[in-house]
Amino acid sequence: MIPPFTYEQLPGRVVFGAGTLDRLPEEVGRLGARRAIVLSTPEQAEVARDVAQRLGAQSAGIFAQAVMHVPIETARVARDEARRLDADCAVAVGGGSTIGLGKAIALDSGLPIIAIPTTYAGSEMTPIYGLTEDGLKETGRDRRVLPRTVIYDATLTLTLPTALSATSGMNAIAHCVEALYAVDANPIVSMWAEEGIGALAASLPTIVGTPDDLAARTQAQYGAWLAGASLGAVGMALHHKLCHTLGGTFNLPHAETHTIVLPHATAYNRAAAPEAMSRISRALGGGDAAKGLHDLAKRLGAPVALRALGVTEADLDRAADIATREPYPNPRPVDRAGVRQLLQDAWAGSSPVV
Repeated sequence: MIPPFTYEQLPGRVVFGAGTLDRLPEEVGRLGARRAIVLSTPEQAEVARDVAQRLGAQSAGIFAQAVMHVPIETARVARDEARRLDADCAVAVGGGSTIGLGKAIALDSGLPIIAIPTTYAGSEMTPIYGLTEDGLKETGRDRRVLPRTVIYDATLTLTLPTALSATSGMNAIAHCVEALYAVDANPIVSMWAEEGIGALAASLPTIVGTPDDLAARTQAQYGAWLAGASLGAVGMALHHKLCHTLGGTFNLPHAETHTIVLPHATAYNRAAAPEAMSRISRALGGGDAAKGLHDLAKRLGAPVALRALGVTEADLDRAADIATREPYPNPRPVDRAGVRQLLQDAWAGSSPVV
């Protein structure tokens, strides 16, 4: 029997398929925009220049200074640059860092965003934003930051290194996992989440083995779309809280942190969310959900231990304190001792005990 539920559709337009970047000028026009500021990280400045060239007279300029975790100082500089250029639209090309910067600008100015993801982060499908100030990352939800249009062109992911493809994909899987046991989970989002895990788990090993496989890249982007849509539609729980704490406090790489923590957060919630575990297991091809996620990360050659990211054992107490400071929904009650043990296991990189 399907229980009562509430589902609220988020607005937005998706243009999906290899070669769809060619439609960017048309999509800017659909928004009624004239001058688009193109955002990227310094590493993707060349891609940003290509996007600006495609826009021609519609390009107001480039801001290629996006960085991880969206420091508030960077967000303020970008906002001021958008105003100086008289931009009436932002085109964010890249991963979560760049799209997050676009969201920070939109939060303050209401500037519409067109997102062109080049990773599998999924941020492009959510009204969730994050800003880091004084070593603490704060997140929130606001529909003003939701991109109006998302262009998924898998050809842009062909140059994404296999190591980043693996961790970015695992990050997307994390969105699906937590959507399955969210306090406001519903059958629609659970269907997306299970499908997303399956698409990513099937495509990521192929991408690691054959990076130029466009079909696998397209399947992974499809999974990332579903993951982002799942993340945007329901609330998140312990896993995302821990990753935001670790990332913002210790400046850890976002996707790698999600990859490492995910199996252990899943194991923490195993007994309290049996239906979610069943769906995860089915999407992975059977077996224990937490162990299956850990084994997938190892198969992809991704990091599985926080100590590999430079986290010290002494840091774990501070992380546990921050992550349990305020209550939030989670299938299993969040207690400091349990979270501290979770972090210890993630730091050591041990396989979740079945």
